[in-house]
Amino acid sequence: MNTDKVIAVRTTKTVYRDGDKVIKVFDEHYSKADILNEALNQARVEETGLNIPKLLEVTKVNGRWAIVMDYIKGKTLAQLMQENPDKTDEYLNLFVDLQMEIHSKRAPLLNKLKDKMNRKISQADLNATIRYDLHTRLESMPKHTKVCHGDYNPSNIIISDEDGKPYVIDWSHATQGNASADVARTFLLFTLDGKPELADKYMNLFCMKSDTAKQYVQKWIPIVAASQLVKGKPEEREFLLHWVDVVDYQ
Repeated sequence: MNTDKVIAVRTTKTVYRDGDKVIKVFDEHYSKADILNEALNQARVEETGLNIPKLLEVTKVNGRWAIVMDYIKGKTLAQLMQENPDKTDEYLNLFVDLQMEIHSKRAPLLNKLKDKMNRKISQADLNATIRYDLHTRLESMPKHTKVCHGDYNPSNIIISDEDGKPYVIDWSHATQGNASADVARTFLLFTLDGKPELADKYMNLFCMKSDTAKQYVQKWIPIVAASQLVKGKPEEREFLLHWVDVVDYQ
């Protein structure tokens, strides 16, 4: 297995290309359970028929756990949006249509989104009153079983050079649950990336295309923001707290 060609480097993993394969190698401290769960997520989502890279194997490379999958030659939607700003609306339409297609699928064995959110709210560095309110809000939200990506943003979509089809990558955060929570997460990702106008445009477009009330998606934002706090990124904390603290606590 050739790991000479580096495609991407993240804090806890490095992604290599070896011919028609991609090898995602995790660092030695990465949770084995999380790695196996990511591979399992990908296998389960693959069974829905969505256009995603096929999982080939879970192995070890130089003593470190790795996931091997198909290499998709092409550019990410994020790259295309940057290179062709005049086509932003066209790309955003594709982005929303693709997310709605994901939400149309079912994968009954995926972890449940509500369980994951409850766990993350419990772990968040927030006072007990705010945590209680967030748990209560979460419990009151309708339970759905739609496939949710969990980190849906333009850098996780590759437009294939070969057939022009979009492929969705990185299913490590996939769950089954309420699509509006997934939309709230994408809205926050755009905003965290310094693109508030694009975030608003995205949410308006999704709500229009899916006939979803904007207020309904907005109800999820504090819950999703609280779960994002668990990542512990200092540069994001103040911004996320702004979205979490939407009620005056007396």
